[in-house]
Amino acid sequence: MKTTVEISDALLDEAKRVASRESSTLRELIEEGLRRSIDDRKKRKGFRLRRASYRGRGLQPGVSSAWERLREIVYEGHGG
Repeated sequence: MKTTVEISDALLDEAKRVASRESSTLRELIEEGLRRSIDDRKKRKGFRLRRASYRGRGLQPGVSSAWERLREIVYEGHGG
């Protein structure tokens, strides 16, 4: 399949030199790079947030879940 891709002049020049030095073609070099890049991405594990919960029973009695009240409790005695 033919396609058009914009590549910086410096990168293209270097790729051509590498392909020539290795008796290869620019197409083969680009395909190899794409395959490696895709394989690397497939091997990466997705981000997984560690479980950070605790064995509590939620909020203490008398504490509401309103952010204003929670903020007051957190900064109580700390000048906030």
